[in-house]
Amino acid sequence: MILEKVNSPQDLKTLSMSELTALADEMRDVIVKKVNTTGGHFGPNLGIIEATIAMHYVFNSPVDKIVFDVSHQCYPHKILTGRKEGFTNPEKYLVYTGYTAPEESPHDLFKVGHTSTSVSLACGVAKARDLRDEKYNVIALIGDGSLTGGEALEGLNNAAVLGGNIIIIVNDNDMSIAENHGGIYDNLKLLRDTNGQAENNFFTSMGFEYHYIGEGNNVEKVIETLQKVKDTDHPVVVHLRTVKGHGCAVAEANREAFHYIMPGTLDKKDKPAVLPEDYNSITTKYILDKAAKDKNLIVVNPATPGVHGFTPDFRAKLGRQYVDTGIAEEHAVAFSSALASQGAKPILAIMTSFVQRTYDQLSQDLALNNSPLTMLVYWGGLSGADATHLGSFDMSLISNIPNIVYLAPTNKEEYLAMLDWSVEQTKYPVAIRVPFAPLTSSGVEDTTDYSKLNKSKVLEKGEEVAILGLGTFAAKAKEVKDALKNQFGINATLINPVYISGIDKELLESLKSNHSLVITLEDGILDGGFGEKVTRFYGNSEMKVLNFGGKKEFTDRVPLATLYERYHLTTELIVKDTMENLKCTLLKK
Repeated sequence: MILEKVNSPQDLKTLSMSELTALADEMRDVIVKKVNTTGGHFGPNLGIIEATIAMHYVFNSPVDKIVFDVSHQCYPHKILTGRKEGFTNPEKYLVYTGYTAPEESPHDLFKVGHTSTSVSLACGVAKARDLRDEKYNVIALIGDGSLTGGEALEGLNNAAVLGGNIIIIVNDNDMSIAENHGGIYDNLKLLRDTNGQAENNFFTSMGFEYHYIGEGNNVEKVIETLQKVKDTDHPVVVHLRTVKGHGCAVAEANREAFHYIMPGTLDKKDKPAVLPEDYNSITTKYILDKAAKDKNLIVVNPATPGVHGFTPDFRAKLGRQYVDTGIAEEHAVAFSSALASQGAKPILAIMTSFVQRTYDQLSQDLALNNSPLTMLVYWGGLSGADATHLGSFDMSLISNIPNIVYLAPTNKEEYLAMLDWSVEQTKYPVAIRVPFAPLTSSGVEDTTDYSKLNKSKVLEKGEEVAILGLGTFAAKAKEVKDALKNQFGINATLINPVYISGIDKELLESLKSNHSLVITLEDGILDGGFGEKVTRFYGNSEMKVLNFGGKKEFTDRVPLATLYERYHLTTELIVKDTMENLKCTLLKK
């Protein structure tokens, strides 16, 4: 195997063109096997193998700097830069992260997992180089889907006038995660259809030297062009046409479904006849039923339909009542706010780790204008995810913006009631943290009037200890209550706080009469979270408060069980801390 001889980019330079082509096939085979075993980004990596080989053949990494966008497509790069064991040795499949990571290799400049960043980062690298009068190439690799992101356009605008060497490779596979949306893609299609010869050219209009490669999955063709632009003294765009999922027929035919796959996806023959009900399915059913009756309802999504169960069939049924803004979360918030201001009923669905990209729009375009938007926040909670896709920060971010009502449902009935109330009310921007957990059901219709803000639900009355279990941690709160009762005979009060963005002051005040300890449980970081609001309320009283949640830190693929131990979020540790504090409280008395 040729791959056995390649341990660094320098090894590529001794290979013939036929060997480089054969190497691409070998790399494709190991990526398919590895990702089908562990799960991961599939189509993006298969489509960029030849271009990655060409980049490392022509350029001299790490002296020349290659900046990846999103880094969904960095697996071939990792194979060629000393980390191939993570793809060839099953025992080391999980050693390396799925994204670029400077701590792994000097060939990785940045830890990135969010989109539209590479051109901006590359501009900074190039400018720092020029300030020191150094000479090397700076290459930014960005996918066509990422061009909808505001930062990508800002970066291109700056790069075009930066001067000096900066090479932007646009990997155009005519796809984002799903299909592309936006006016820029008409021009990319025109350029593809004319083999890059169209006079109407987005990149040349900005001032870039432009090169088009119609055979982006041909190693030799890519090398030829990259050799032309190497060591340039001005900004250049290389427009590369590739095929997402190249070399795997099922991935080429189903480019959206095979953007990211779960372990064993290629081994599955048939789908189950009936899929189990989950929060995605009840959401899409609610939306379709509501949209059929109300033409003002509209769903907005910034290019991540699969996260929310928004299948092609679902999108087709909604028709003009569904808008994919492309990878443009900031625009999606402002767009949705304006929709709401004009009488539409927008439901903005967004993944929690991408909410942080929208802070200014949430604050200024939405909350300051008090637009009655419904925002569904998905995948929120502590997790064993990569550092770039953590879901633990959204509650602190969203709940502390004025005017926004942030709700935390604990079961199916609560969630649907909150959703329906939010869609129909016209007073507030409302966010709902869609439970990132298996569907639970009370079996009883929820008739709560959620317009009475910040009213908690007392589920079980007790004394001495009050447990506030927020959202998905309601079940954990119940476990703690039962353990205190069974082990120590303490009948704790069990409370569902309901609202992340506010506290029930009347209820909290009433607890002072027969409780000495209040504990809060939340599935996110404690800093700026719900528990701190409760602690502040009791700050000048005798009430003792314990807050349980995550630490303000970036974790990277740390198992959830390990995090629960670290943060004292197991039932046993919560009970232990509770009893220790009760003893201290009694001794003081």
